[in-house]
Amino acid sequence: MNTQIESAFALAKQRYGELGVDVSEAIVAMQQIPVSMHCWQGDDVVGFEQGAGALSGGIQATGNYPGKAVNAAQLRQDLEVAMHLIPGAKRLNLHAIYLETEQAIARDKIQPEHFQGWVKWAQQQQIGLDFNPTCFSHPNSGDGFTLAHQDDHIRQFWIDHCKACRHISAYFGQALGRASVMNIWVPDGMKDLPVDRLAPRRRLMESLDEVISEKLDERYHMDAVESKLFGVGLESYTAGSNEFYLGYAASRDIMLCLDAGHFHPTEVISDKISSASLYVRQLLLHVSRPVRWDSDHVVLLDEETQAIAHEIVRNQLLDRVHIGLDFFDASINRVAAWVIGTRNMKKALLKALLEPTEQLRQMEQSQDYTSRLALMEEGKSLPWQAVWDYACALEDVPVGSHWLANVKQYEQQVLALRG
Repeated sequence: MNTQIESAFALAKQRYGELGVDVSEAIVAMQQIPVSMHCWQGDDVVGFEQGAGALSGGIQATGNYPGKAVNAAQLRQDLEVAMHLIPGAKRLNLHAIYLETEQAIARDKIQPEHFQGWVKWAQQQQIGLDFNPTCFSHPNSGDGFTLAHQDDHIRQFWIDHCKACRHISAYFGQALGRASVMNIWVPDGMKDLPVDRLAPRRRLMESLDEVISEKLDERYHMDAVESKLFGVGLESYTAGSNEFYLGYAASRDIMLCLDAGHFHPTEVISDKISSASLYVRQLLLHVSRPVRWDSDHVVLLDEETQAIAHEIVRNQLLDRVHIGLDFFDASINRVAAWVIGTRNMKKALLKALLEPTEQLRQMEQSQDYTSRLALMEEGKSLPWQAVWDYACALEDVPVGSHWLANVKQYEQQVLALRG
């Protein structure tokens, strides 16, 4: 290991030790927290269905950077490059449209066999898989409704799709020996003001009840539901609101997914984690970065990302909160986007683990708010970067921005040749 990295780490260890923080324990804890990387950053949410159509459902991927993956082999290759540049445990989050078939398969007919390639790859990489039904970009979602559709036939199609996805998720869990989190998000809503807000929500509730009616072993599969404020073309009404899904998750004893981009611009999910944890056993987070709307920008090491990590660590929720990423930027190198966003989430977790939380808690309990504020602010200047660099070096992961050279080389040798 580089002697400069070791020397900086020794000084950081001493500084944190003066505050009662064991940096070695923090590194080990960070390494063990899995972050679920989202496959759809690698191909702009297109998927590998035969005859796939345009992206729809109130979401957009903008940009046309060269080198987009166009099949599963390319996507897995890109993911491997990214994962080797990120320290600590990782998972992969798949959408149903990333199946591998030689002929067209209706979404309500997909089977575990269509994802065998992903399971074999995950076994080789020693990672877990998570899953999502794809209730968008399909003729049966063209009018903005799926599980809340008033047409019985179309609604049943999506119910059957979600049921099939649950079995695929359970297959992931059984094959990989770790539970797969399956998150249900539907775009259902209207562009302009509806007269009846209740009926679609009742249909959505009844559809979800049918979807999760079969009891599956939580050792292999866990259900989650995700709210949203609005989407492009669905600006005025969304059936699956925050209130709807918080109530649904709590009353059905399933996971609630909080997406950082699915609320009003002045709302943050970091402030919702502790409240939601009182009513649901487990939470799923989709860490993203909205810019004025749910625009899914690459995750930064900004105040909200750090606040999310602090809430998880401070409240001892590491065993109850599952962290996933959700962004897709087609204007920059897609592999670099994965690396930047995932490393930032890992950095935020390490910084939270390095906080002298117990000291701060004691100050708060004794109402010494002056000391609390002073220590919290001084903590921002502590040498966490030296600990991060050391943690990367321990796993033979590039330190600092040196990872970028790997991505640039991969772009020249592989991505640029894809046309």
